[in-house]
Amino acid sequence: MLRPSPLYRAGGATRAAALLLILLAAANLAAQDFSHPSSEPAPQAALIQQANDALAGGDFSAALKILASLNAKIPNNPQVLYNLGLTLEALGPTALAPVPLAPAGQAPAAPLTAESCYRQSIAAGPLFPAPYVALGLLLARSARPAEARTDLLAATTLAGIAPTLKARALRALARLELIGNPQQSTPPNSAAAAADLLEALKLAPETPDDILLSAQIAESAADLDAAQQAYRRYLALPNQANDPQAIAGLAHILLAQHRAADAEALLAPALAAHPSDPALTALLAEADLDSNDPAKTAQAVPLLEKLHAARPTDANIARLLARVYLDTNHPEQAEPLYAALIAAQSPHPDPTLLDDRAEALLRLHRPADAEPLLQQAVANPDAFPTPADFADAATHLAFAAAESGDPATTLQALALRAKLLPPSPQTLFLAAAANDELHRAAAAIDLYKQFLAAANNSFPDQVAQARQRIAALQSAK
Repeated sequence: MLRPSPLYRAGGATRAAALLLILLAAANLAAQDFSHPSSEPAPQAALIQQANDALAGGDFSAALKILASLNAKIPNNPQVLYNLGLTLEALGPTALAPVPLAPAGQAPAAPLTAESCYRQSIAAGPLFPAPYVALGLLLARSARPAEARTDLLAATTLAGIAPTLKARALRALARLELIGNPQQSTPPNSAAAAADLLEALKLAPETPDDILLSAQIAESAADLDAAQQAYRRYLALPNQANDPQAIAGLAHILLAQHRAADAEALLAPALAAHPSDPALTALLAEADLDSNDPAKTAQAVPLLEKLHAARPTDANIARLLARVYLDTNHPEQAEPLYAALIAAQSPHPDPTLLDDRAEALLRLHRPADAEPLLQQAVANPDAFPTPADFADAATHLAFAAAESGDPATTLQALALRAKLLPPSPQTLFLAAAANDELHRAAAAIDLYKQFLAAANNSFPDQVAQARQRIAALQSAK
């Protein structure tokens, strides 16, 4: 039986093992100077100055006590509430601030959080831009992108916003556009991200983070040359040459450009400097795989085994390791990994995962177990990342059905494949053998002859079988 050579599929979830997470910047808003307020009563001036000094000195515990006292004495002050929110953020996600005592007969209010302080500050001073930006950044870091976008956009429309603060809001919006909103099925919008970053750069000087963000935007837009240039420009900056995130980003671009050797040369020293970095590890393993060098492919195994042991629940790493096991001819190790990944996605698993597990089962000579997986996979062509992925699955189904003695399914699978790809010697032989089994002599003879012409003396066993069957079928007429 002819078998197509294993295909390394570097798309979807497998690529995700090497892809970098685009983290929202946790930009710290500077402590505001409210030592010379225009509206607060003079008796609070000493407390205001003490709070300002504590914030400026980074003594957030002391600032919390002073700001809570100020909030009790001058409630609904936008500046005090904003600084109280900043202080609570600096103290950590579990930090709380007391609220003024409730009047008799009323239930006490809940302790203040950073988020509630920012919201109260906005309510008390709708034209005060800083709490909008602070709240937007907080919501973005809390994986609430839709809410974050609302507040950040609101900040950019306020007439009194300082250029540097508006630039910070625009940069955050660019990052939000770049990651999209998975909860609302909103895809990344690289064009909007680029526009936001460009507007930010009109208001404030370019920073190293801007260069890195521009590289990620170009990568999202599939402009690999621009992305590579931006990553290289960032890595050429002082003190940035060993940034593992940027190195991983550039290596990912090089791999996408089929430059495995260049990626490996970049990654090997970086991983030596950052031996526990998962992205660098996965990318170096991928570079080894893409090298098409069996020795280097074998080197990927211990890299990924170590990474999988450290992160056993990471599906992307498990999938990449399973792929390496297949490429190093260890389907018995790949198959249980694929089975676990499919079980975790039940009842609607990724069809390429079904195809991958079926490929492992075929190599283990278990076509009857592979065939139903492949039938489930090809039942939904639109769920495949690319037409080529669907064609791979249809090809594997044809082989599984042929080995299971199911010629009708073999021909159905080959018909699906034929919509996307021209016939190969392997598929011509499969079609000929399936028609032969179904006693369609004329079609079988024609396909055997097409196979012989395409094989060009390759596949000697199948060539001999095709010649024998042509002679037998012709003599039976």
